[in-house]
Amino acid sequence: MIVTQTPVRLSLFGGNTDFKEYYIEHGGSVLTAAIDKYVYCIVKERFDDLIIVNYSDRESVTDVNDLKHDIAREALKLMGIEKGIEISFMADIPGRGTGLGSSSSVAVGLLNALHTHLGQTVSANRLAKEAIQIEIDILKNPIGVQDQYAAAFGGFKTFEFTPIWGKVRSEEVDMSISDKEDFDNSLTLFYTGVTRKANDILSEFNVSDNIDGLYKKKRLVEDALEVLKSGDLGKFGNLLNDSWNTKRKDNTLTTNDEIDSMYDLAMSAGAIGGKLIGAGGGGFLLVMFPANKRAKIVSALKDYKEMPFRLIDFGSRVVFNIRS
Repeated sequence: MIVTQTPVRLSLFGGNTDFKEYYIEHGGSVLTAAIDKYVYCIVKERFDDLIIVNYSDRESVTDVNDLKHDIAREALKLMGIEKGIEISFMADIPGRGTGLGSSSSVAVGLLNALHTHLGQTVSANRLAKEAIQIEIDILKNPIGVQDQYAAAFGGFKTFEFTPIWGKVRSEEVDMSISDKEDFDNSLTLFYTGVTRKANDILSEFNVSDNIDGLYKKKRLVEDALEVLKSGDLGKFGNLLNDSWNTKRKDNTLTTNDEIDSMYDLAMSAGAIGGKLIGAGGGGFLLVMFPANKRAKIVSALKDYKEMPFRLIDFGSRVVFNIRS
């Protein structure tokens, strides 16, 4: 039996510049943070030849091609596993549609477990690339590539996607320990209560029509890094506002009246910034605040479930391994 633990992420700045159509020509950059909310994948060899996958549904098939769980199906095919295996998924967050990149965490965590099941140790870079192969190249999901790297590598990082051979560079954010602690303590998440398919929103996003906006998003990553080095959380909150407003202009499906109301309530209660995480339309609202305003903000958003979190410095990892 193999168990992997894979974090989800906060996409803070640079979203959509990680689309291949953009970064292959212009280069992309994102700022992302892995948090202590996880997707767990359990892989166990079976005595019989069945393939069983347990999630919100339970599938039992004899032919891998009959699996409805598309990521599990394609991961098994990629690994060359055709029979005698059981896969189970559990998570600290709701299913797909939270904006936290959980689908990519599923893909990375499953690949990590399957490689371990086969007695293979692979790099985070390979896990990310194989997850991208499944989600984008095979399944044709209209998404970027930052989620797979964030799940595989973890940490509070920038990922730079270069036009040269699609090479990816990552770098940990340069902050003092005390500034990082203050930053960590100034953030929380509120669940909108709505899940949505990112594909439905991202499929409406046209890269060629948004070149200027994507350039501004990429510049916000540089601005955010400078602000983080200075420890000025107020300015970082202002940048989150700028990013959120740009995102809303890019795609009208990003927000709705209720989400706008949530955001306004948080700002009126003393928040210094925030944004809806992920493609938008639902999921989790990130709120940034001064320490003395937390209670007031939680009270203002009392109708929405808060999900406190901490930043973490690791990506997908094997937490249990007993192989026959």
